[in-house]
Amino acid sequence: MLVSDAPQGSPQWFAARLGRATGSRFADVLAGGRGLSRRAYATQLALEIITGSPTDTFVSLAMEMGSEREPLARAHYEALTGNFVTEVGFCEHDWLPCGVSPDGLIEDEGGLEIKCPKERAHAEYLTLPAEPPAYTAQIQGCLWITGRKWWDFVSFNPSFPVNARLIMRRIPRDEAYIQRLEAAIESFSSEVQDLVTLIREYRNPVL
Repeated sequence: MLVSDAPQGSPQWFAARLGRATGSRFADVLAGGRGLSRRAYATQLALEIITGSPTDTFVSLAMEMGSEREPLARAHYEALTGNFVTEVGFCEHDWLPCGVSPDGLIEDEGGLEIKCPKERAHAEYLTLPAEPPAYTAQIQGCLWITGRKWWDFVSFNPSFPVNARLIMRRIPRDEAYIQRLEAAIESFSSEVQDLVTLIREYRNPVL
């Protein structure tokens, strides 16, 4: 694993991710067949490789709010667990064109994924025994690429009472899931390269 120390959201961080499948989109890669979201994502990455420029730099208000709250969430997590969180940039897979951007690494065996959702979603997460299914691919992808044994999913919303502001669920490695994800990434990477070849070698027919 190659780890970049470039801060997440920096130009260097975007450059490290260029043309690579990233953890937040692993669920799209796992979509059955060549689903619309998977195909669109493959096209996006192919265009990044062709143009040398990132295509997904949009930051929504919800994402901006999450970024602002993340340091506070991390501090609450450290106070609750006693774990010291090491912040990192982009973690690249050793040979496949993919990577993840963990919200933190914990000693030699753990990692951290922080979400700062709106009130309704946070309340729903209180009832779940594990991570919300929408984040399973991202978390198992982090476990796969970093080689860690467990990952803590954290949901944080400061509007809640102190006892319910932070939700934590510890997620173990799921080797069967990771094997499916690795196979999907390999197949997806071939799709991206096929699109790159198509664009670079395209010729109009001579009439």
